[in-house]
Amino acid sequence: METKANYVLIGTFTILVTVLLLGFGLWVAKFSSDASWQRYQVIFNEPVTGLTEGSSVQYNGISVGTVEQLKLDARDPRRVQARLKLEVDAPIKVDTHAKMSQAGLTGSPFIQLTGGSPDAPLLRLSDRNDVPVIQTEPSALQNIADTASKLVARLDTALSEENIQRISDTLENLRVTTDAISGQREDISQLLINARLASEDLRKTLNTTNTALTKVDQEVIAKLPATMDKLDRAISSFEAAGNNANAMISENRAPLRTFTRDGLQQVAPTLHELRGLMRDIKQVTDRLDGNPAGYLLGREQPKEFTPE
Repeated sequence: METKANYVLIGTFTILVTVLLLGFGLWVAKFSSDASWQRYQVIFNEPVTGLTEGSSVQYNGISVGTVEQLKLDARDPRRVQARLKLEVDAPIKVDTHAKMSQAGLTGSPFIQLTGGSPDAPLLRLSDRNDVPVIQTEPSALQNIADTASKLVARLDTALSEENIQRISDTLENLRVTTDAISGQREDISQLLINARLASEDLRKTLNTTNTALTKVDQEVIAKLPATMDKLDRAISSFEAAGNNANAMISENRAPLRTFTRDGLQQVAPTLHELRGLMRDIKQVTDRLDGNPAGYLLGREQPKEFTPE
């Protein structure tokens, strides 16, 4: 009995040691595995349709980890929290951004990391309980969806019933105008012919005018030197006449002053007498015109005999 009890004790001890060694090995493996990975958090403000736990995370097209967890933000269900498990040597920097991407039109969605300038520091937190947060940017798919929504809204506004009626009215007016123009085709053709003839006449007139102006310009240019010579001589003559007048005025300044002082005072009586003389002469001429014989002979003009 004692031998069997020893075997049971030895077997139990062996199993216990084996379980402990297996647990220690798993803990060491997990610790080694966790030491080669770094956790980050990404908060999306858009739907992450198609993204699942285990989806790939790429940095400029190179796989650097996976999505470890996906859940809604408890404070704001419009946002999605994604925990990433990335390689510990992945250069995640403070200016690195994450966005949703997709491999082709039918490929699986994944998270694409971009950015990270050479001088930027690595994204790290000193508190082990916190997880560094990678900033996000709108994905191309979201931009396309937003643009498509705006286009649909604008098309809906542009294709309203009122605008459709306006377009129909415009097309009807265009049809009526086209029919009217088609009915006046001959008149329009004649108008175009007249316009072409008028254009040709105008071209001929312009050519003639240009020729005449060219000829006139040539004649003017040819006569310009002689004209300038005559103008110079005329200016010289005017200048000489002005100089002579100035000299004459200077020489006769005293007589002119005497005339303006004394002679002008005698002009007024003379003009008065001259005015009286002109009045008397006018009376004499009036009498001569009315009765020249009576005025000359000192008798009146005989009256004409009028028979009764």
